[in-house]
Amino acid sequence: MSTPYPFTAVVGQTDLRLALLLNAVSPAVGGVLVRGEKGTAKSTAVRALSALLPQVDVVPGCRFSCAPAAPDPACPDGPHEPGPGADRPARMVELPVGASEDRLVGALDIERALAEGVKAFEPGLLADAHRGILYVDEVNLLHDHLIDLLLDAAAMGASYVEREGVSVRHAARFLLVGTMNPEEGELRPQLLDRFGLTVEVAASREPRQRVEVVRRRLAYEDDPSGFAARWAGDESEVRARVVAARALLPKVRLGDTALLQIAATCAGFEVDGMRADIVMARTATALAAWAGRTSVLKEDVRQAALLALPHRRRRNPFDAPGLDEDKLDEILDGFPDEEPEPEPDPEPEGPDDGGDGGPGGVPPQAGGPETGHAPEETPAPQEAPEPQPSAPQQGGGAGGAEQAAVGAAEPFRTKMLSVPGLGEGAAGRRSRARTAHGRTTGAQRPRGQLTKLHLAATVHAAAPHQKARGRAGRGLVVRRDDLRQATREGREGNLVLFCVDASGSMAARQRMSAVKGAVLSLLLDAYQRRDKVGLITFRGADAELALPPTSSVDAAAARLEKLPTGGRTPLGPGLLKAHEVLRIERLRDPSRRPLLVVVTDGRATSAGAVGGDPRELSGRSARLLAAEGIASVVVDCESGPVRLGLAGALAADLGAPAVTLDGLRADSLAGLVKNVRTAVTHDSSRRAA
Repeated sequence: MSTPYPFTAVVGQTDLRLALLLNAVSPAVGGVLVRGEKGTAKSTAVRALSALLPQVDVVPGCRFSCAPAAPDPACPDGPHEPGPGADRPARMVELPVGASEDRLVGALDIERALAEGVKAFEPGLLADAHRGILYVDEVNLLHDHLIDLLLDAAAMGASYVEREGVSVRHAARFLLVGTMNPEEGELRPQLLDRFGLTVEVAASREPRQRVEVVRRRLAYEDDPSGFAARWAGDESEVRARVVAARALLPKVRLGDTALLQIAATCAGFEVDGMRADIVMARTATALAAWAGRTSVLKEDVRQAALLALPHRRRRNPFDAPGLDEDKLDEILDGFPDEEPEPEPDPEPEGPDDGGDGGPGGVPPQAGGPETGHAPEETPAPQEAPEPQPSAPQQGGGAGGAEQAAVGAAEPFRTKMLSVPGLGEGAAGRRSRARTAHGRTTGAQRPRGQLTKLHLAATVHAAAPHQKARGRAGRGLVVRRDDLRQATREGREGNLVLFCVDASGSMAARQRMSAVKGAVLSLLLDAYQRRDKVGLITFRGADAELALPPTSSVDAAAARLEKLPTGGRTPLGPGLLKAHEVLRIERLRDPSRRPLLVVVTDGRATSAGAVGGDPRELSGRSARLLAAEGIASVVVDCESGPVRLGLAGALAADLGAPAVTLDGLRADSLAGLVKNVRTAVTHDSSRRAA
């Protein structure tokens, strides 16, 4: 095993180190979500934390890490006889983003269960992480079905595995730590709330700190063992301080004043539910213990709020996490300071703590940049640069010159747009697809390891051969060739590519605000359905890829907000750009089906560099997309008493439906009329009966 980078050798990153250490002192805090750009020591700091955790006392030979003093009565390896335990280091188990369900929760040997009637259970990562750390790198990219399993285990402290009437349960209490780069997409709200604390990290802009980062990293790579030995003393000091803080934790008094401060803070920031209050209370208590105190002070409550509330303040996916510190101070200043009790002798301070101030020698970071080294971080694909305003365009449409960007109208809930047919793409919530989860639609021979047994099909395959196999008893003689895998149908995530008309005609009558509101609504829908999104804009003489396909819906919303308008309408070049982008994406991810959303009034007044008649070019481009079977939707932005119907003609060339801005709403008049007709028909049938 390679020598891990020492936790105490990480430069800066004060909030990150503090949040991790508080969870080491009190695992009940609920874990840490680390958000930040690539190359900021997120993964390195998390992987180094396990070396600072105290030893774990386990039952010898138990695969589920039962404590000798209180073994799990339902442990699959039990019951355990009383006896001495064995100490082992706390584990840090890493959950890969592409892991299967069986790898996470464990799996039953279905063949032995049917043929021999025994529970042959192979533990998964949740069992390995019990009483340790479960680390998920790029947690925002984790599949939904794995997130559901994590939520269940975190809520119940146990993992359940059920296969066709055979059930296994084991304890699964772990410290959940996740890291993510917000550029690659946001985290599902249900899982976001399960993280006790959140930390934003960024690389330092201070040259001396950056030099120290490079110096330490190079020294570690040249001699990992020697580098770790030089920091062994500091590691031992922090480890001893964690042990002392754990021992002091039950003695810490959380007074009424501190509780009122916590409640007022959560109420003042309008945080949903009561989990935030509980997490803040546990965090403030852990901060006091880490500082060697037995009473919680206002500074502990303030720091707890900075760590526990930012990710609970989001109201929609486009709200950046954060906390108004002036408002926080105003709330806390309304309460008197807690009278401190006499404190015991302080424990020795950990490395990098001296002179920093703040609770326990680790100061709060008031939004300032933090620093760290960047091992084991892979660079993410660079996004396209921000679209720069082009020179004013003359002529065409309702406005020749470029106009300043306008704000988006209020978003709304949109109708369901989906790709026809049955796909096999990444799990999501948009189009029908063959998936590992969903309703059972049939059976087939397994292609590899069996994961979802179709019991009826398996019995049907084995039944004709029982006499030839010499069946004598009541049991069914089952062989591997008889096993059948259940085929299931669920939903997949798609690539939703927006092709938005930003020409002068769209700016007329202030339509662009409504258009941006509609696209923003579709982006919200894409976020909820776990899609990838891309953004193409066309105006003037050409089209550009404003945002390459990405999982970051936030980035698309930011580009949309800054989108200026003006100039002629190069509809044909916009469709050709969409064709090019989709062709490249098909090579990169052939299983993810695309959905092209063209937002335009249908006018074509420029052919750009391609040349020729603009209308003829737009028609040819649309028919090219249709010939390749690309599913499309046209959002018709034409308004006014006189309508040319050009968007409808474009939709016909694309072989796509056309929907107006008003018709895009889920609660549009057409939908209401349909619901009313359904209700009237149902009522008439009931009366006739």
